[in-house]
Amino acid sequence: MTDDAPAPGLWREIAAGNFANRAALFLDRDGVIVEDTRYLGRAENLRVLPGAAGAIARCNRLGIPVVLVTNQSGIARGFYEWQGFHDVQAALAAALARAHAHVDAVFACAYHAGGNPPFNIADHPWRKPNPGMLVAAAERMKLDLPQSWIVGDRARDVAAGRAAHLAGGILISADERDPERDAAFGLKTEGFAVEICAALEGAVAFLLARGALGAGSPGVAPPPKDR
Repeated sequence: MTDDAPAPGLWREIAAGNFANRAALFLDRDGVIVEDTRYLGRAENLRVLPGAAGAIARCNRLGIPVVLVTNQSGIARGFYEWQGFHDVQAALAAALARAHAHVDAVFACAYHAGGNPPFNIADHPWRKPNPGMLVAAAERMKLDLPQSWIVGDRARDVAAGRAAHLAGGILISADERDPERDAAFGLKTEGFAVEICAALEGAVAFLLARGALGAGSPGVAPPPKDR
């Protein structure tokens, strides 16, 4: 937990900078930026996914705030502690830096209904699919939520984006039989777009080609849906 965090089960870390009125790219961590090894709490187990660092660097160069939002029930379940999360984040930051990339903020929620005290809180506002982490980021960083997007590998990530009134969400899925696809597409509404991409690199390329996030060329036709 950072000194700035509002509660024992929450992590909030924001880099210095002026992010006011900018559309942000919200990213889940495991399965989007790094391999999902289930309950990643040791730095030596970190594996950055191919193309992820380059995609983040591309956003950095365009001045698009990149905000990591991650559920961390492994802490609630006792598999690791906040120090383990910190160590993983430090290793991730170092790996991204080697690619001239960085994230501008990190928000994490350890609360889970099946966790150990004091983390055994069900349906905490920050835990995705609830929008608390995104809303808190917007309040602290003065972000433009209605123009922002979220990328995750679970429908709950996309659901958090819809609940926060983002422009849309992208599900990372390379398997056409992935049940998360139907769940994610079920969240699509007239005011909230849902897309599927195989990796973060493709998701960023799609958003920039579409002219989303305040960058790219508006009016460019999007690539075919990978469904």
